[in-house]
Amino acid sequence: MKVTLVGAGPGDRGLLTLRGADRIRNADVVLTDRFVGDEILAMIPDSAEIIDVGKYVGNHPVPQDEINRMLLEKAKQGLNVVRLKGGDPFVFGRGGEELELLAENGIPFEVVPGVTSAIAGAAFAGIPITHRDYASSFHVITGHAKNNEPTDIDYGALVDAGGTLVFMMGVSALGDICAGCINAGMDENMPAAIVENATMNSQRKFVGTVGTLPGIADKNAVVSPAVIIIGKVCELSAKYDWIVQKPLQGKSIIVARARPGASKLSAALRTLGCQVHQMPSPSIVPLTASGSHIENVMEKIDSYSWLVFTSAVGVRIFYSYLMERKIDIRKLHHLKIACVGSETQSVLGRRGLVADYCPDVFNGEALAQGLSKLVEDGEKILIARAKDGAEDLTRMLTDSGIDFDDVRIYDKKIDVKQLELPDADCAAFTSSSAVEWFAEAAAGMDISRIKAVCIGKKTAATANSHGMETYISQEATIDSLIEKIKALLQ
Repeated sequence: MKVTLVGAGPGDRGLLTLRGADRIRNADVVLTDRFVGDEILAMIPDSAEIIDVGKYVGNHPVPQDEINRMLLEKAKQGLNVVRLKGGDPFVFGRGGEELELLAENGIPFEVVPGVTSAIAGAAFAGIPITHRDYASSFHVITGHAKNNEPTDIDYGALVDAGGTLVFMMGVSALGDICAGCINAGMDENMPAAIVENATMNSQRKFVGTVGTLPGIADKNAVVSPAVIIIGKVCELSAKYDWIVQKPLQGKSIIVARARPGASKLSAALRTLGCQVHQMPSPSIVPLTASGSHIENVMEKIDSYSWLVFTSAVGVRIFYSYLMERKIDIRKLHHLKIACVGSETQSVLGRRGLVADYCPDVFNGEALAQGLSKLVEDGEKILIARAKDGAEDLTRMLTDSGIDFDDVRIYDKKIDVKQLELPDADCAAFTSSSAVEWFAEAAAGMDISRIKAVCIGKKTAATANSHGMETYISQEATIDSLIEKIKALLQ
């Protein structure tokens, strides 16, 4: 039993701390605010209860007292509770208030600091919040007072201090803030900037002066969340703007995967500046219980000459089964191994195994064609794969007269209750099964408008069969898929 206040940072998944990620992944209950990024919310385990307390500036659908009470009640139930807050819990995040009731009742708690948008917003706009030649201090001020009362800001003291001024939650009060600075003696030509949705794919930055910034923000319909920065350091924004250098900055991409776990494609796209909407993946259900097909097969393992894997998941499930049943891996010493895909090869390699055959083209058809030339008369194949495995492999092996057993060692379970189809520039698919589950999950929604960038002709054909506009990478690799996305969107 413990309550952890976790600062989720300004939105970018990469700015969440390692400790924060650990607490989220081990939570039983998560109370989350509006400005927590979708990619961070995706870390919450499926088993956890998610409570959206949805705090907006000036609009708290769940009152603060009620949030405090919920934290206490959930903790008293013996649960690990995470209070997930945008930015840092103690930087205008009311974290101190949320701890009071817990402390009074002897509930253990922990605070995980987060990267505040006061600093990250400036950094992602190319503005060094301090600089030896421009500002030796910075001051963080809230532009929003309690209960919507007028702010009590000593603009004279701030102007006299001479450092960089950072106002948070101040979009609606921008005109008053700039007027307050000017009335306190600040030159109306003092550089100033406002950064909307800082660190996110949808980030917008506008630079002007204290005198012009309110008009610029109004003309461009700037809305919260946004951070206001006033000071000479804003002059450096154009020179140091590193975000605009990313080739896919401002683009939004759906990544649909047919298996759970981290996505190398998603990580690479984020590095290029994309906002990645990673659709919920199916959960993997091992089919290796007592009396299962694989158990019967292992009793006659000496009758096989080849062991075939069509996915990295299949390798993991198979070797987990061996470990759980305490089956010595040397019992497989006589088997030659074939697989599909570089990731499957990599997972085998981490277990000290090198595939005897892996086709250059990563699909079942190519695998079957290669095996038909390698399997000798009298040799038998054991295929360990998913329950919904493609029929190309088994059909072509049958046509070639090759003897095999197709053993289903895992299944995929899809929960689509909360699926929402985001607006995106395109969707990326690395397998036909990913397309199929995505189409199933989006049943009843219009997916014909989606531009589907696919690995391989078979994946593209599947996407095309569901009415999507398809594009095919030149090679069946993640790098080639990304190059196709860049060519399409740049």
